[in-house]
Amino acid sequence: MVEKRTPMQVAVAVKNVIDQAGSLPTEVVTLEESYGRILAEPLIASADVPPFNRSPYDGYAIRSADTAGASGASRIQFNVIDHIGAGEVSAKTLHANEAVRIMTGAQLPAGADAVAMFEQTVEKGETFTIRKPFEKLENVSLQGEDVRKEEIVIDSGSFVNPGTIALLATFGYSQVTVAKQPVVGILSTGTELLDVGDALVPGKIRNSNGPMIVAQLKRMGISCKIYGISIDNLDESYEVVRRAAQETDCLITTGGVSVGDFDFLPAIYKRLGAKVLFNKVAMRPGSVTTVAIAEGRYLFGLSGNPSACFTGFELFVRPALLKMMGAKKIFMPHTTAVLAEDFEKANPFTRFIRAVYDGETVRPAGFNKSNAVSSIARGNALIVLPGGTRGFQKGDRVDVLLLGVEEGAAQWKV
Repeated sequence: MVEKRTPMQVAVAVKNVIDQAGSLPTEVVTLEESYGRILAEPLIASADVPPFNRSPYDGYAIRSADTAGASGASRIQFNVIDHIGAGEVSAKTLHANEAVRIMTGAQLPAGADAVAMFEQTVEKGETFTIRKPFEKLENVSLQGEDVRKEEIVIDSGSFVNPGTIALLATFGYSQVTVAKQPVVGILSTGTELLDVGDALVPGKIRNSNGPMIVAQLKRMGISCKIYGISIDNLDESYEVVRRAAQETDCLITTGGVSVGDFDFLPAIYKRLGAKVLFNKVAMRPGSVTTVAIAEGRYLFGLSGNPSACFTGFELFVRPALLKMMGAKKIFMPHTTAVLAEDFEKANPFTRFIRAVYDGETVRPAGFNKSNAVSSIARGNALIVLPGGTRGFQKGDRVDVLLLGVEEGAAQWKV
């Protein structure tokens, strides 16, 4: 008798998954190793930025009081008493109508409170003239105007991006405390599967889901254990899943979660005593996506169809792993766009369509059945079409989830 499954709404399923996420411990890595990790402690400024008043331009450091009354008809002359570049500090103190030739980034000399850019001057030997008055602190980058010492610059739970690396280096963090990464395993199931290097034979297909998920994890900066391909034999599959589940924080299986004669994952979860959070989601593709918890470890049963597998990972696996690492922004970033072509087929379930988003419009990326592979490669987004009785027409504004973005959103939006 075929098991009757009740579909769970996508938002509810996502919440059920992330609510199970425990926190991983922390570790210290070098600055060079910290890119792509999640900060386990806030980044606190160890100094002001800039650390001193400095010139943002090449020009002359001057006293603003000496420029009063300057005009095209009444130019004011300054004498140049020193010349400094970035990293140098003048030992001179400015007096009336004196100036220091200064390069971008250099510290203002004593007495100076403004900078005249080269293009604002007429130079002649060791003197120059100006034709306009300067306000106090005009053309000056002030100490601490970017960041103040002891300020929390980046909160814990933030993704370490190149800008974060720059800040860490600025404040002298050669060691960074980050969340440990989860141990993730991948097991592909199905007697029909071949390894990538095998020749095709009748009735067989190459395993694309395994390498695809490896790449999706790598995009998150997470490595994984590969448990190969499991044939459609209940006892053998159970042993592989049991061992893998003990060795990982999260085991991702592909295939075997439907209701066919050789879909053994539901029976395996039962043998393991796992708590099944759901085994059907009101979504296309990937309605048979199943998530269970065994001894505090995630068991993600993704569809064997590539597009469904891909979508299931992005919707459920990705936010769970990020939550385990303490990330504050765990969901795919979202926007809206104008649908560039009709999508007339109505569906009672929410549709996630591999798509190409150009910043204004969005269109399906090609063949979009659940077994499609080509549209995954072409797409950079997912169109989200809510379930209902009508289709969607060109010009409709639709929700879009963005793929491959370093840091996502803090709130779920579909």
